Amino acid sequence: MSSLISSENKLNKELKFEGTIHYQQSPEELINATLRIGEGLLNDTGALLINTGNFTGRSPKDKFIVHDEYSASTVNWIEFNQPLDEKYYAIIYEKIKTHLAKLPEVWVRDCAVCADPRYRLNFRVTTEKPWSNLFAYNMFLRPSEEELNNFDPQWQLIACTDLMLDPVECGIRQQNVSLISFKHKTILIAGSGYTGEIKKGIFSILNYILPQEKNILSMHCSANVGKDGDTAIFFGLSGTGKTTLSADSNRKLIGDDEHGWSDETIFNFEGGCYAKCINLSEEKEPEIFNAIRPGAIVENTVCFPNTNKINFEDASITENTRVSYPLHFISNALVPSVGSLPKNIFFLTCDAFGILPPISKLSQAQAMYQFISGYTAKVAGTEAGVKEPSSTFSACFGAPFLPLHPAKYAAMLGKKIEEQQVNVWLVNTGWSGGPYGIGNRMKLSFTRAMITAALENKLNEVQFETHPVFGFAMPTTCPNVPDEILNPRNTWADKNAYDEKANYLANLFVKNFEKYKSEVSKETLAAAPRV
Repeated sequence: MSSLISSENKLNKELKFEGTIHYQQSPEELINATLRIGEGLLNDTGALLINTGNFTGRSPKDKFIVHDEYSASTVNWIEFNQPLDEKYYAIIYEKIKTHLAKLPEVWVRDCAVCADPRYRLNFRVTTEKPWSNLFAYNMFLRPSEEELNNFDPQWQLIACTDLMLDPVECGIRQQNVSLISFKHKTILIAGSGYTGEIKKGIFSILNYILPQEKNILSMHCSANVGKDGDTAIFFGLSGTGKTTLSADSNRKLIGDDEHGWSDETIFNFEGGCYAKCINLSEEKEPEIFNAIRPGAIVENTVCFPNTNKINFEDASITENTRVSYPLHFISNALVPSVGSLPKNIFFLTCDAFGILPPISKLSQAQAMYQFISGYTAKVAGTEAGVKEPSSTFSACFGAPFLPLHPAKYAAMLGKKIEEQQVNVWLVNTGWSGGPYGIGNRMKLSFTRAMITAALENKLNEVQFETHPVFGFAMPTTCPNVPDEILNPRNTWADKNAYDEKANYLANLFVKNFEKYKSEVSKETLAAAPRV
């Protein structure tokens, strides 16, 4: 494609540019542009290394949705969905227009999301930085030249990394903002170079549009498919093993993060992966490790002294080091990224309290309760004297990106589970034999064996017992897994300590769920743990 385009036929006509417009540049051109402006370097494998500046992660307190006649009664206005008056949207948009007009060059890319073409959404990305544009190339679907000839963008995203806003004038918290307007079909990002804001901005609008307009359940999950065409879905918060466990050499990867569930298919929203790479090694994560090659963008890592070799263990900039790359960098990626309806769903949790079973089967009501809860527990922090794990609840395993009430997504999930007779499993990838500091982390080989057994229907005929507090059905035996670890209480030396901590955790669930009680069914409420 040509690197230059006319602002008349390829850009929003409200945007005016005095400088050069680079349209649909190739990865090589974008990498060279990044090197030319001195904002990146190549590592020893040819990947582009960048630093995203002051922000090395999302800034949820600076994310807003324009409050207008479109959003007022539909958006769930909570801490993750902060309202911003439409007058401030107009001010911010004008600031961005003025900023772009003065730049010597800008980068523009036409992209799409939703691998199932029936639900494709076209959008245009305008960025101040070439590496931001390369991120969009990596992460979203890439239209062919023929498709670009008749490309009609339904949404636009504009990212001005260096634009610092006046918070008083713009009605925001500080100098940066990520702002969505459903009325204007626009996402505005200013003051942050963290590329994840681009990814999650698009995910957020899909979570609003697809359930309401297309009757599609949008999900923060990974998905893969077996040789017989059986699809599996993996939900889980950060650190639970979502990416690791869906990367199975015996199954094709549909995608690692964001998917839609229609009446006919499971489909990936994206065209790429955005993986964490802290402590990355070829042994632990060979697919991700080998994806760090020309075309990939690696964010906020540090190289060994006097080399361009990444030290993946160095977290001096951030623990949230990341790499983005096109999906085809993964050797077992499914192309196109569309699978059949799922046979199994796995809710992954890393329970650092050591209470939940390593695998258990959920009823439909339990599935909805656990889905809305979105639980995991993190290990104790580095603060002196802090030894107790901390619980985390994130509704639908993705609360910061859900414009609608969680009950909406849960109701859709429950209906699909019932209509399509899907098995739902809760898998604890965390601790066994005691909490963090006393017990041991569940072996990855055991977790993989349990998931494989579920996928291969080998748990259909085994006996189950009921967890006395949470009510989950726990298998008493599983191929290639020691029987004694399947009931977590049996792994604790002090059974009374287990019972006490199980009740403690149950209380955390019940307390967290209070805010959802008025929006869910009696059956879902009845699936709460027994305190």
